[in-house]
Amino acid sequence: MTTMSIGETDPRPLTVDDLERMPDDGRRYELVDGRLDVSPSPMPIHARIEHRLSVHLEAQCPDGFEIFEGAGIDLNSRRTHHRIPDVSVFESERIPHRHFETPPLLAIEVVSPESVLRDSHTRKREYAEFGIESYWIVTPGPTGIGIAEFRLKGGEYQPANEAVDFDVFVTDAPFPVRLVPHWLIADGSQWKTRLGGE
Repeated sequence: MTTMSIGETDPRPLTVDDLERMPDDGRRYELVDGRLDVSPSPMPIHARIEHRLSVHLEAQCPDGFEIFEGAGIDLNSRRTHHRIPDVSVFESERIPHRHFETPPLLAIEVVSPESVLRDSHTRKREYAEFGIESYWIVTPGPTGIGIAEFRLKGGEYQPANEAVDFDVFVTDAPFPVRLVPHWLIADGSQWKTRLGGE
């Protein structure tokens, strides 16, 4: 199997098939209009948040839904626009063998220092255009953490809900979820019993 170096130029638009030749180095390789978009390996706090969100959503998830970390989604039929949300929720009956080609019910992005613009603007626009009904942006900071939920209305995302630190975040999309953002980043194991805010 050949690999394509990050600096290598290719005159044709890249497709998802080209991503299979990328090195398995922990970075996230995505496509934007046939151009490579590379993100560094997630920092430990980012990985902790992704994991805890997935575990909590899985515990709340009714039959008919599945939770994924790092599932690739083709945002166009040419397969030249490919994104990988940190966490996503799909209907169980729509799980493909390779990449997803239909919108998830929910996409979640955990903001990293280098992804603020991408997660808050670029992905937000792309996910709305693709028809993802619900989008969460999780923003850890030096002193706390926040979650903002957006719902698709008229082709654009509208603010629906937000919670910071010890506030209780409550939503019903795509199924009822309740969580306290603080416990997504807190040290120790108390998050397992306190994340739901009960």
